[in-house]
Amino acid sequence: MIPETKHPAVTRALHAAFSVDEYDDIRLLTGGLSTALAFKIVVRKIPYLLKIMRTELISDPRNEFACMQTAAEAGLAPRIWFANVEDRILVTDFVEAKPFPDDLALLIAPVIRRLHALPHFPKVVNYFDAIDGFIRRFQAAKILPESATKELFRRYADVVKVYPRNDSELVASHNDLKPQNIRFDGNHIWLVDWESAFLNDRYVDLAIVANFFVEDEAQEEPYLRAYFGEPAGEYRRARFYLMRQAVSMFYATLLLLEASRSGLSIDADMITPSFRGFHQDLISDKVDMANADVKLEYGMIHLREALRSMRTARFEEAVARLSDSHAGT
Repeated sequence: MIPETKHPAVTRALHAAFSVDEYDDIRLLTGGLSTALAFKIVVRKIPYLLKIMRTELISDPRNEFACMQTAAEAGLAPRIWFANVEDRILVTDFVEAKPFPDDLALLIAPVIRRLHALPHFPKVVNYFDAIDGFIRRFQAAKILPESATKELFRRYADVVKVYPRNDSELVASHNDLKPQNIRFDGNHIWLVDWESAFLNDRYVDLAIVANFFVEDEAQEEPYLRAYFGEPAGEYRRARFYLMRQAVSMFYATLLLLEASRSGLSIDADMITPSFRGFHQDLISDKVDMANADVKLEYGMIHLREALRSMRTARFEEAVARLSDSHAGT
């Protein structure tokens, strides 16, 4: 189950963390977009998480380990028992997840606030620059007819023009707060899988969580109030709304590019589940995001949700609100 080449490194990790040379039991954990191998191991009747980064990849786990250590010290991430950058091995507490409570959005908002108050993580990339890169590759690959995306990219350009990019406002961010990376043990919310952590706009984390746990506009205000500790106000709500469209653009272009590289044909008129319905299935672990067909479906769902949201009066009002803010009005 563990790659042969990793056996010595895993043995070293077990010995350093628990003074043993082998585990009692092991189970592969599947799902998600991560390229790492994750296992639930049992040592002396206690479960732990063993994570092995693939050594053939260029990415360096140094950033992930550093961000997770900071979060663990703050009680936001599980305790780290062993971390070795050279071996690309991580061992942490394993959180036995319980079903999410109905009011998870209100419970996790203060957790996100605590995360964003942590000492600054490294700045890896500007989020909008990353989206722009995916859009350029998407357009160059001619994945969809220009007629199917022209309005989408035109309206997204309106977001780019008005959305602030002030580095002084960036905060320590997880950037991948999907349900599989949020663990509720019945009392405490833990954030796991810190591969995508870096210094980012606070509204990215807020928008990603909202995709799953904020069902409509009526639930936005209590969610944002729980995060800010006060009424959000028009300006914050405008930034939040426009960031939700940016997040959808990120996932749409990223996932459709991956689906295209997998050799799948992409039909602009393909039938897909609803945005809310698909996210409910993700919460319930009913879909496997490692599957290329599912990536294609999810990419199209985000593309359509972004366009639907950008066609609303609220979108126009949010763009105008941020534009006015730039003008000092």
